Amino acid sequence: MGEVKKYPGQLVFGLDIGTRSIVGTVGYRQGDQFYVVAQRVREHETRAMLDGQIHDIGRVGSTISQVKEELELAIGRKLTDVCIAAAGRVLKTVTIHTEQEYETEKEVTAEDIYGLESQGIEAAYRKFMQDNDTDVTFYCVGYSVMRYYMNGYVMGNLESHKAKEVGADLIATFLPEDVVDGLNKAVALADLQVVNMTLEPIAAIQVAIPEMYRTLNIALVDVGAGTSDISITQGGSIVAYGMIPAAGDGLTEAIAQHCLVDFGTAEKIKRDCGEMETVSYKDIMGLPQQITREELLTVVRPVLDSMTGQVADRIRELNGDKSVSAVFVVGGGGKIPGYTDLLAEKLGIVKERVALRGEEVMQKIQFLESDIKKDSLLVTPIGICLAFYEQSNSFLYVTFNGKRVKLYDNGRLAVVDAAMQADFANDGLFPRRGKALEFTVDGKSRMIRGELGEAAVIRVNGVIGDIYTPIHANDIVEVEESTAGKAASLEINKIPEYHSSIIVEVNGKKIDLPKFASVNGELQSGYYEVKDHDNIELLNYYTVRQIAEFMDVLINQKYYIYVNNKRADMDTRVYENFSVVWTLEEIVFEHEEEQTEAEETGLTEEADGAETVPAEPAEPYFDNFAPAGGGAGQTAPAGSQTAAGSKDAAEPAVRPHNTTVGVIVNNAPVILTGKSSYVFVDVFDRIDFDLSKPQGKSVATILNGREAQYMEPLKDGDVLEIYWRN
Repeated sequence: MGEVKKYPGQLVFGLDIGTRSIVGTVGYRQGDQFYVVAQRVREHETRAMLDGQIHDIGRVGSTISQVKEELELAIGRKLTDVCIAAAGRVLKTVTIHTEQEYETEKEVTAEDIYGLESQGIEAAYRKFMQDNDTDVTFYCVGYSVMRYYMNGYVMGNLESHKAKEVGADLIATFLPEDVVDGLNKAVALADLQVVNMTLEPIAAIQVAIPEMYRTLNIALVDVGAGTSDISITQGGSIVAYGMIPAAGDGLTEAIAQHCLVDFGTAEKIKRDCGEMETVSYKDIMGLPQQITREELLTVVRPVLDSMTGQVADRIRELNGDKSVSAVFVVGGGGKIPGYTDLLAEKLGIVKERVALRGEEVMQKIQFLESDIKKDSLLVTPIGICLAFYEQSNSFLYVTFNGKRVKLYDNGRLAVVDAAMQADFANDGLFPRRGKALEFTVDGKSRMIRGELGEAAVIRVNGVIGDIYTPIHANDIVEVEESTAGKAASLEINKIPEYHSSIIVEVNGKKIDLPKFASVNGELQSGYYEVKDHDNIELLNYYTVRQIAEFMDVLINQKYYIYVNNKRADMDTRVYENFSVVWTLEEIVFEHEEEQTEAEETGLTEEADGAETVPAEPAEPYFDNFAPAGGGAGQTAPAGSQTAAGSKDAAEPAVRPHNTTVGVIVNNAPVILTGKSSYVFVDVFDRIDFDLSKPQGKSVATILNGREAQYMEPLKDGDVLEIYWRN
């Protein structure tokens, strides 16, 4: 390392990694002047690059290391950060308009402008992917804002203006991953970190076309060794980029073929021809030879004619199918005599308007080393340094999962900002729930969330952090994506309503019946695994058949079945608090004709027409009995056959004394007769309320203003309400 030197400004290191050579420039900006502290050039010893594409990363990396070491000796400092530019090989461009509207009028900050431009780049990338059906990954390697808008009007600079809406037209350039990746890997071999990457025509225009000239329709052509990069200005902005894969190497190859020399000797002949009338050389046979400038120009004329024709066609294509007003030519390939005249001819403009630019455009460039000559070869290398100030002044780079990410440095950057800029999925940072389970229960929607997965594992420079961990320039951020938890699952028996039951009275005993579950119209057990979008109904009734099956009882076909004292069959529905009776005896009333009349009027008249008295129909009375098959603790009905076939010796039932009770049911009087006592369910025999055709989910039974059970006793004057609940 040489003597440590001090400089009045921040040093910027730029590398022009070209097809034929690598140019390293170190300098600083002070005011409107850029001072080149040192510059070193190394040619590739082999053809490690072709057409702007790195073919041998190791050899290119080695050459970069040599240039870097020479510059470090010259400036007395270690170089770690570098600015580079990519050639326009396989260049793709997208022009896009983007807008941002604020809730209220606000002062536009530099961060707002950066956000607007980033939004535009993202939109350009989406459009690019839509228009290009390719599996190749492309990177945005540069962009230019063509014009800004404030509240719908064109504005030169948005910063510090108050606006409700801002917008921008910008042109973004994209290159394939292999081009960008090759450059980054070659630089990394020299222990350098890329702090800014731009496109070669963007870099060249920083020097070749001052901003005051960009209102004119001018083309810049950077003729390198492998590619000719093109950019177009108009209306104060860069409006288009392009390239053709033809440049100085094509001329060199034609000379090599004609002179029978190797590529390196042909390259020297080409360069010397620009300064000498006659060039001497030795061919591959070792014989001395000479070639005049005129002869050499004749040799290269077909290649030069083709190359300038391609450039002129590309300029017209980029400029809306018309020529430009003038062309500035930079780069070594454009120095060949006759290039500018041929290009002017192909464009149809006067030859004075196509010119090689070198010292003329470097009035604000100062070289601190006296042996450096200002010419067109130096335009792009210096432009790469200047691009740092144009695009990276308020930005920094971090590595996110191996990818270099550029961020606007607002002084409070965190891992989450890098993740967003790297297009890392937001849900990959946070624990994710498994798939939710959605279904309905009795017509109402239910949803059960899946389980939470594991959170993302985040490391910043190898240290465990979180999404809010601060990050700084050149930090290395690694994120292992979060995981999703188990999908939601549920058995029907876990539904709260499943554990509710239906209580009915069967042959005088209370029976607790669990509710049935119907799934999509089919009965399922409590162990059924609920599936997405299942329609579950928890039935609020049993049929007589289902009650018998639940009780493990066989009902003899000879039995009479009664539900709430009405004849029924095996398919009759039985709801909460209903009573069910099955027996071998038919339950009948004495004086059946009189009973029928009593049910209609509530009273009967004595035969002689004397005073009316309450009717006294027969009241059947039963002991508990066992259904077919028997049951523990139960006895067979009186008068029926036992399991052994013998007659039951039970005594006949004794009828208790009858009474009459008057109640009000749903605002209408009802007389209950024929029993010694009455319970709530008895009124169903006296009112028009069809329980076999449900009109709601359950029956409301209200006694004197409160909820009542079916078997609650009634007395004179009680007020009852009965209706269907939804």
